[in-house]
Amino acid sequence: MSETHKNARAGPSKKPNVPRKKKGRPQLHGNKVKKLTEAQKLKELENTVMQFNLQDTVSQFSELPISEQTKKGLKKAFFVNMTEIQAQSIPVCLKGKDVLGAARTGSGKTLSFLIPVLEILYRKKWGPQDGLGALIISPTRELAVQIFDVLRGIGGYHTFSAGLVIGGKNLKDERDRLNRMNILVATPGRLLQHMDQTFGFECDNLQVLVLDEADRILDMGFSRTLNALLNHLPSSRQTLLFSATQTQSVADLARLSLKEPVNVGIKDEGTAVETPKSLEQHYVVCELDRKLDVLWSFIKSHLQSKVLVFMSSGKQVRFVYETFRRMQPGISLLLLHGKQKQTTRLATYTRFTTTSHSVLFATDIAARGLDFPSVDWVIQVDAPEDADTYIHRVGRTARYESSGKGLLFLLPSEEEGMKARLEAKGLSVAKIKVKESKTQNIEKQLQNLAFQDPEIKYLGQRCFVSYLRSIYLQKDKTIFQLDKLPIDRFAASLGLPGAPKIKFLARDAAKKKKNASHAATEVKDASELEDSGSDDGDSDNSSGEEQSPERRTPPHVDEKSSKTQGVRTKYDRMFERKNQGILAPYRSKLVDHSDDGEDDEFITLKRADHDLPSDLPASSDLSKRKQKMGQSKRAMLKFKGAPQKLLFDDEGKPHEVYEMVDPDEAFKGKDIMEAGRHFVEGEKGRLKMADVLDKEEAKDKKKEKKRKRKERERGRDDDGEGVALAPTLNDGYESPEFLPGVSDVEDDAPVAKRRKEGRKPGRASAVSEVHLHDEEELALKLLGR
Repeated sequence: MSETHKNARAGPSKKPNVPRKKKGRPQLHGNKVKKLTEAQKLKELENTVMQFNLQDTVSQFSELPISEQTKKGLKKAFFVNMTEIQAQSIPVCLKGKDVLGAARTGSGKTLSFLIPVLEILYRKKWGPQDGLGALIISPTRELAVQIFDVLRGIGGYHTFSAGLVIGGKNLKDERDRLNRMNILVATPGRLLQHMDQTFGFECDNLQVLVLDEADRILDMGFSRTLNALLNHLPSSRQTLLFSATQTQSVADLARLSLKEPVNVGIKDEGTAVETPKSLEQHYVVCELDRKLDVLWSFIKSHLQSKVLVFMSSGKQVRFVYETFRRMQPGISLLLLHGKQKQTTRLATYTRFTTTSHSVLFATDIAARGLDFPSVDWVIQVDAPEDADTYIHRVGRTARYESSGKGLLFLLPSEEEGMKARLEAKGLSVAKIKVKESKTQNIEKQLQNLAFQDPEIKYLGQRCFVSYLRSIYLQKDKTIFQLDKLPIDRFAASLGLPGAPKIKFLARDAAKKKKNASHAATEVKDASELEDSGSDDGDSDNSSGEEQSPERRTPPHVDEKSSKTQGVRTKYDRMFERKNQGILAPYRSKLVDHSDDGEDDEFITLKRADHDLPSDLPASSDLSKRKQKMGQSKRAMLKFKGAPQKLLFDDEGKPHEVYEMVDPDEAFKGKDIMEAGRHFVEGEKGRLKMADVLDKEEAKDKKKEKKRKRKERERGRDDDGEGVALAPTLNDGYESPEFLPGVSDVEDDAPVAKRRKEGRKPGRASAVSEVHLHDEEELALKLLGR
């Protein structure tokens, strides 16, 4: 087809309808319009935050200068009204200042730092490629899980990625996802492990650091770990530190990690600690061996309640849980302690949170920050270590303006000291009494359980020792006094047959005794050294000779005096040891010190003459091991007494050989001297009879031994006769000189002697039978048959 024809068919071309551009108005696409709108919103939000007056009082989250995404998340999670700590801290945190916050438990500290974390990252346009932007450190795994759940609830409309890093999970799985996280909730130990071992995990761009329950982090022994973590983090970060109580360690941490912090909710030291008005606090004075009885009776009378029971150690928690579970109180029982696996701890936490009627036995691992809804009672079976721990424990109830009750068990020796500590904090705890008529004694039930199940007995022993160790390790000895505890009655109340051995107390007593003996020895050596020094000085003055500095220096120099003389090296300390010359005489006996110059060997050893001196006692001939064994036996006799011989009657009852009897009844109407002579004569006759029986028994044993010996000899003779037959020749003739008892010259005499004694009467007949048999066989062979 030609070009003209194509043009003719195509016809006139029409221009498309393109909108004309208006002058002075730039045209933007949809994405650009959206970005411009977001940038304008961020700029307006930033200006609103900076212009926000901290003196203004706000009561709702909607009044805060925060993003729409955060407001939607709060509304979805049903957070509307703010608490006091939230209203004071959130506006300060939004302005980018460091905050040191303190408020009572259950006041909503979690939202006080989660909302600023989301807002700061949102205003800085934080994205996945920017890395880690916010780090939240929690002391326990359960609290970290709770913080992470709240974060997911209110941050669902943001695009940040959040992660949870706690112990008890697979390190490799956490390592793979760690580099993609913008917000990280972690425990100190596992976080430091990732910082040291995970390749590519960096915190160089960190914007916000949150330390929740900082006092608990330090109390749990994470001070060094926390210092190492702070060294990994950039100094340009914003730090938020929250705690329910303010201690000196928290103040030191704030001084080192915070820059010009704003104190929120912190009052003067003399101001009383604020507790919820809806919280009822009581305490009872209870003996140590009655604690479990009172606890069991309380649980039986509150079957429709939600109870949290605190104890001092995990072994106590496990023992009480296992025994009460077997006794079936009629309510579900749970336990929570630090030795459980992570999955078990999370399952227990979730179950107690969702149930309405249950009892949770826990250690102080559940005392900080955990939000258990609708807890009716908090029972502290073991006294807390201080008033701050009491505040954290009892704070698990009466949260968010709900009602709750707390009950503290105190021993008589703990009442005065603990009451003074609580009053110093401004806490008023009322004393109540336990009704003995409603208290059930469970000691026999625990004894039956320990008798039937060895595991229960073992748990009871561990519970006993762990409780005493917890009292022994307490710092405040005015409250916790181990010597005033009824140890034996406490062991019986646990169902144990006796008090187990307390090894740490025995070690402590031995250590004190050893230190006392060492101190006495040092005092004695010092006195002897002074005496010898004075004598030496007199002799030196009399001789008129000047002693060299090496000789004037005593072999055992005091540490304080040596510092004034100069720098002490390790060689000085080595030569100052008191026992350095003990082995020298024995080694000198082994080494040959003769130097003839003829031997080519470098060192020559010879056997020494170890003749003991005659003035040594007889005990020196024994080895040290035998001496120790003798000492241990004598020490055992001090406690167990000498061994005694017992005789059993026909009924199987044991009796001593000579039992003590009442002399008035035994010698009633008799002369004592005559009765004594009669007793001696009777004992003589009994001993004579026993002597005759013993001689007859020895004679019978001797005869039996002789009989067995002769039987063994007879058996050897019989075996010899069976193998002495001569081999059969080819011609069938058997030489008579190989026949036993006939041609053997050496055996003729013994055989004749045995025949004479008559010990083998069948011997001759046996030999004659052998001759007849052989002759018949020989005759048959000669005849060819």
